[in-house]
Amino acid sequence: MADKENIVPRLTRALAKRAAASGSTAKSQPKDQPPAKRKRVALSELPTLSNAIIRPSPDLRATPSKPRQEDAKVSKIPPVDVPAAATDIDSDVEDPQMCGHYAKDIYQYLRSMEVEQKRRPLVNYIETIQTDVTANMRGVLVDWLVEVAEEYKLVSDTLYLTVSYIDRFLSFNALSRQKLQLLGVSSMLIASKYEEISPPHVEDFCYITDNTYTKQEVVKMESDILKFLKFEVGNPTTKTFLRRFTKAGQEEGKYPALLLEFLGSYLAELSLLDYGCVRFLPSVVAASAVFLARLTINPASHPWNETLQNNTGYRPSELKECVHAIHALQLNKKGSALVAIKDKYKQHRFKCVSALLPPSKIPTSYFEDLKE
Repeated sequence: MADKENIVPRLTRALAKRAAASGSTAKSQPKDQPPAKRKRVALSELPTLSNAIIRPSPDLRATPSKPRQEDAKVSKIPPVDVPAAATDIDSDVEDPQMCGHYAKDIYQYLRSMEVEQKRRPLVNYIETIQTDVTANMRGVLVDWLVEVAEEYKLVSDTLYLTVSYIDRFLSFNALSRQKLQLLGVSSMLIASKYEEISPPHVEDFCYITDNTYTKQEVVKMESDILKFLKFEVGNPTTKTFLRRFTKAGQEEGKYPALLLEFLGSYLAELSLLDYGCVRFLPSVVAASAVFLARLTINPASHPWNETLQNNTGYRPSELKECVHAIHALQLNKKGSALVAIKDKYKQHRFKCVSALLPPSKIPTSYFEDLKE
């Protein structure tokens, strides 16, 4: 059994390949038996990586924690009202799954929901709340959780919810580094129960940490998280908005649907690694991911248009800061050693989109507001 004082950085990719080759997964095992012949990994002591992606705002470090009413202002939230033209992509009213008649109202509700204080983490919780957990450690944990999600074949919605729970819990609860992995697996357990048809069992999450934590410890942390969330586990995430924005960005086939979808998903997931992206709203990250995906696919064309502006509610100038943040992640300007997401999207099933590179610099003209 692994020493509880140690936390290993990540699942080895060799493990993932061997597990895939043998076809052994936790889901295939009987509930009362541990997974067969699959290595277990505990997160060892989280190192302070010199090349980790950290982009905290200087002014946040210099100032004490502010009331939560200030959090939303950092993201420069535009009005929730969505232009009537936002229904342009909802013309297929015959398809009940597209909810064409209600899409605008649903989108307005989600936009109002994402700015609620109880659903937003503090933008500077590492500096003001945590004393033992650093931004580097958070990045390593998220990188490892990406591999856990791949190991158990969890949908991306589960991953986004997991990170949301982690950031929100850490915004009000100081945690020791020895408990950080416990928070991660317990958050993923809750998110799996909410999103998955057949979620992994508690024993599976204990096993994946090399039984660093007991079943009772995982269940206790799960209870603490749920009480903190007041059992309101539903939450609009970047993935929620990305589906709609991707549809708006296809521009009648000019941008291939699958390529745009996978590239947008890759860029959006990269933002999960960066503590600096916590300050952005999920809808801002989704819109910025589509902006950058279109730029990567066709650098010569302006990545924004009226259809996207009407359907997202964002002007290019409002996305500038977030686009630059994700652009730096895509180019790996910090030389980050956290490569789980990049490796995930190198697969052919995702059209190897992580191998696509955007221009090294984004023309400033692309951030100018569109003329009416």
